[in-house]
Amino acid sequence: MKKLTIGSIQKRKGALPLVMLTAYDALFARIFSPSADILLVGDSLNMSFGGNADTLSATMDQMIYHTQAVCKGAPETFIITDMPFGTYTDNATALSNAIRVYRETSADAVKIEGGADKAPLVHHLTSNGIAVCGHIGLLPQAVRAEGGYKVKGRNEHEALSLIADAQAIQQAGAFILVIEGVIAEVATRVAQSVSIPVIGIGAGNGVDGQVLVFSDMLGLYEPFVPKFVKQYMNGSGLVKEALEQYVNEVQTRSFPDENHIY
Repeated sequence: MKKLTIGSIQKRKGALPLVMLTAYDALFARIFSPSADILLVGDSLNMSFGGNADTLSATMDQMIYHTQAVCKGAPETFIITDMPFGTYTDNATALSNAIRVYRETSADAVKIEGGADKAPLVHHLTSNGIAVCGHIGLLPQAVRAEGGYKVKGRNEHEALSLIADAQAIQQAGAFILVIEGVIAEVATRVAQSVSIPVIGIGAGNGVDGQVLVFSDMLGLYEPFVPKFVKQYMNGSGLVKEALEQYVNEVQTRSFPDENHIY
């Protein structure tokens, strides 16, 4: 599959839905590359692979390390890197860290959480040659400030606020937008209010594409399964079955057999 560009991604608005998946290493990036339109090196790795309670302790160095690996595994796939918590507190800090992403990896864009309040910052990045993916709705990096993960768009005031956020981020120069944890019909209204693609996660199917954390989608992450996640396989169960077979064959000396020795 030919690598998408910003232009070809934007042409998918209202057309064939975009498929986005998270990836954190070269191994899975290589597996996902032929099928996914976009790979997101998400700070969600801090939870699913780092074992932390939230994304907030992810660092710029971590994100760059994992982005380098994903870029090596999927050189023909459009790659977006999350800007972690605390790395875009002001224009100068954001630009300095985004430049690091561009200089030290082959990522195509960075992702910033926040609505209209972050529009000036998004404009500063885009006017300095950084492609930006916005992120509105439920913001994982605000989990402590908001006292938990709270679904957005439950009333008309919140709906209008989300529409204003999306329009502000678009006007600031973002080429695409992620909307998370939003009532489905409100997310559809948001998608219809802007001309850039809107990718949903826990936001219904009236948007321009979907993203899932791959360990959730593959049933590998056991501690918690969000309501919006569909597990397309019982990954953890399959791994445990394989592991049990390996342990048995090692202990009974049936592995390695004649087919697996020199």
